Amino acid sequence: MTDYNPREPADTPPAGSGYSKTGTATAVPPEAIKAIPVRHPWRWVSGIVVLALLALLGIAFANAKIQWNDIPEYLFNDRVLDGAKNTLLITVLSMVIGVVLGVVLAVMRLSKNPVTSGFANLYIWVFRGTPVLLQLLLWYNLALIFPTLNLMPFYKNEMTEVMTPFVAALLGLALNEAAYMAEIVRAGIQSVDEGQTEASQALGMSKGKTMRRIVLPQAMRVIIPPTGNEFINMLKTSSLAFVITYHEMTFVAQDVSSEKLNVMEMYFTIAIWYLAMTTFFSIIQFYIERHYAKGSLRELPPTPWQKIRGNLSSGPRLMGTRGAR
Repeated sequence: MTDYNPREPADTPPAGSGYSKTGTATAVPPEAIKAIPVRHPWRWVSGIVVLALLALLGIAFANAKIQWNDIPEYLFNDRVLDGAKNTLLITVLSMVIGVVLGVVLAVMRLSKNPVTSGFANLYIWVFRGTPVLLQLLLWYNLALIFPTLNLMPFYKNEMTEVMTPFVAALLGLALNEAAYMAEIVRAGIQSVDEGQTEASQALGMSKGKTMRRIVLPQAMRVIIPPTGNEFINMLKTSSLAFVITYHEMTFVAQDVSSEKLNVMEMYFTIAIWYLAMTTFFSIIQFYIERHYAKGSLRELPPTPWQKIRGNLSSGPRLMGTRGAR
């Protein structure tokens, strides 16, 4: 209850009644809300359990019979560096061939010609339905059924001379990747609205020009993320080429460990190289995806540096903006 002042005019409402002298309602400021933070004790428990498990794992490896000095000694060894170079070479070449052939197969599969679409479906069915390791072995042992490669009058040679470990690895990895890229590209093309194609054809553009200038540029937003994942997967799948004696990192690790008897040390060494390369290409993939997302997202995802700054700062985390670099 508020006291009424008798000295005020009769038409003046009591103070704090929520009415002005004219009788209209006035805004009453709300009371301050006392926010009580919700406690999450299980977050602390789970964090402590994870840290304890990591500590036990570290203690186990510290007491293991591993010559840790061998890892930095062989990390930049010439043979290991050659293996890393060969791994990158076969990965990049296989991925380039796989992407180009995958685009062709995707267009063929979407074609109304039953012959071309049927061939594309058969290709994808065969190469997706068999293991890549088996395909590598088939290419490498092709001389058992075709002793001579005869392309007269252009070329003729023994199949063993033609199907080297590098060629067999390139064919096995690239042709297998093309089947997966065909499905990725097909999904990207079908994600573009059909009205875009109809509008370009109404302007007099041919089907080929429509595909190159209208459909594929818009489909890149859908194609890029899985393509980046396929590249990183190809980087690791290339290790299967050691079974056909291609000198990539896994083959080099086994070769060196058979001489120095440091098996686990060499495996840890090439694991560091694989982690370094996959991390590097993952960062590149992030920025490429971020670039193609400019037309579809209101706010771009924060960069790794922005995430680090946001985690270290005491204020709110930095959010990605359209103009951020």
